[in-house]
Amino acid sequence: MRLSRALACVVVAATFSSVQAQAPASAPPAQKSLAATLGVAVFPSGGQSASQQSKDEGDCYNWSVQSTGSDPFQAQQQAAQAQQQAAQQQQQVDQATAGSGAKGAVRGAAAGAVVGAVAGDAGKGAAIGATAGVIAGRSRARGAKEQAAQQSAQQTQAANQASAQQTAAFKKGFAACLEGKKYTVKY
Repeated sequence: MRLSRALACVVVAATFSSVQAQAPASAPPAQKSLAATLGVAVFPSGGQSASQQSKDEGDCYNWSVQSTGSDPFQAQQQAAQAQQQAAQQQQQVDQATAGSGAKGAVRGAAAGAVVGAVAGDAGKGAAIGATAGVIAGRSRARGAKEQAAQQSAQQTQAANQASAQQTAAFKKGFAACLEGKKYTVKY
């Protein structure tokens, strides 16, 4: 009797292990709807099927793009391009101002040598002029970099604001269209 119970337990355990091994660990992730991608929650209050909702979302997307003149995906792309341009401009300024201290030193040394020659010691004048030139050159470069960084930040902020405004206008139109098709919409 004990042997048959033990054998039955082994059979049950083996069967359970076999079933567990065949079952998928988790369901594959569902593909996001167009509305979910846009950050809009849509509930089919009229009993619409998932395929009907997908079709309606596509129709309302196209309608909203036409009626508002803005496409949120294009607005995001334009904002990203503006950020990339700002970064490139900053990099160009960095390259242009590289070596500003050395350039200033050369100018300062030349001017200092002239002044030093008049005073009787061209070498000492050149050294003083070079030191002053390094400081002045680096200061100019720092100012140029700060100005470029400020302009880049302003351009990026303006692009992000424009993108946000266009997206908000689009979402209003998108929601209005879906509500007309008997969906509950929150964004």
